[in-house]
Amino acid sequence: MELTWFGTAGFRIKTDKHTILIDPYFSRNDKALPRQSLKPSDIQDGDVILISHGHFDHIYDVPTLSSNTGAKVYCGNGIGEALIRNGMERGQIHEVNSAGENFDFNGIQAQAFFSQHVKFDRWLIFKTLARINFRLLRYLPLIREYPEGQVLSWRLIVEGKTIHHFGSAGSTSDELARLGSQPTDILLVPLQGHSDIIQIAHKYVTALQPKVVIPNHQDNFFPPISTMVDPQPFAELVKQTNPDAEIKILEINETVSF
Repeated sequence: MELTWFGTAGFRIKTDKHTILIDPYFSRNDKALPRQSLKPSDIQDGDVILISHGHFDHIYDVPTLSSNTGAKVYCGNGIGEALIRNGMERGQIHEVNSAGENFDFNGIQAQAFFSQHVKFDRWLIFKTLARINFRLLRYLPLIREYPEGQVLSWRLIVEGKTIHHFGSAGSTSDELARLGSQPTDILLVPLQGHSDIIQIAHKYVTALQPKVVIPNHQDNFFPPISTMVDPQPFAELVKQTNPDAEIKILEINETVSF
């Protein structure tokens, strides 16, 4: 199995026979760092596309990618309409209606769990508005066009390994405790959306006790809306409290094998 990080919370999971895309987002403005050299037209493989929530940095490119690959999209309620407005056919979209819904994607097991988006704190909002300043009106349509919808986390079993993907870090303690009752091999945890995101993300590691931790969404994907988050303090904290866990900080478009 190969796992590729595309920046933000976007991943590709590829086996000899199947390819799954999660929150695949490639479009950037010219100030984004690190640079994303790939365009949606470069992605021609994908059997299914899994979505965590409906913000633009998670679904903006999904209609194009679904058209390129023929992949069906699985997402939470309230997201399908945004995809349809941007060119997708309703028949290509499956909205998850119940927590814990199971899917079999040609031997890859997937389960969708209801989750929550991280709540932006006041200090983060203040800093973001200060960066955006007079450009706020320019970006409001982009934000309004892509509502959050029902947030999902995804658990996949691929070649005997359990991967859990979170597109945002708003999970409650009860949610994490329930998910932590089952073993997790690879945790994909986002570092974006809160001034205390390092401590918040660390709770995911404590609850799920994964063997491998891959932080993501730390990139400055769409300035001035976004900013860079240094993943090293998170990695150091995990090393202190979970010394047996392997931390992998990937470069954009880097592929690792398991």
